[in-house]
Amino acid sequence: MDFEARFWSGSRKHSRIKLIESFFHFNDLVTAKQMLNNVMIYAGKRKTAINEDSSAIFHFHQALRSFVRACYAIRLKGEKWSITTHSENRSPLIQASLSDEEYLNPILVFQNAFAEYSIKDFDYYIAIAVYFSMGVFKNAEESSLISPYIHLTKMLDAAHLFWERRPQKNQ
Repeated sequence: MDFEARFWSGSRKHSRIKLIESFFHFNDLVTAKQMLNNVMIYAGKRKTAINEDSSAIFHFHQALRSFVRACYAIRLKGEKWSITTHSENRSPLIQASLSDEEYLNPILVFQNAFAEYSIKDFDYYIAIAVYFSMGVFKNAEESSLISPYIHLTKMLDAAHLFWERRPQKNQ
């Protein structure tokens, strides 16, 4: 699968896990969620444009599109992944937007997201949110952006958790 990551990561060749790792090296979880929140907030504002550098928004847009593709690829291979659980270290801050079940099995987040939306749907919603956040428009489509936004937020949390729990080769 082509993750379309060359522009923002500098490489075309990525495995799904390496792409998630690259994504979180360029965008830590807090920054990525904050940028997504800002894009969504400004997509719904009618008379205000986002006050971020447009190149940073474009870079985030490209990285988020690749991130969605990597999550889709993880979902396809989901049943083959074994994730170690650390229930004794469970914290609401680490769990973030995930339910207890999703926290124990983050792949469920990807399965739920892609059961409802395709990669093309996520591409469309990300593009619409970025488009409306960067300009002043009378009619933004914020109501149709809510559900994909929730899925994207949960996917960021699940992918970060998944990435942190992945088996290390050098252990």
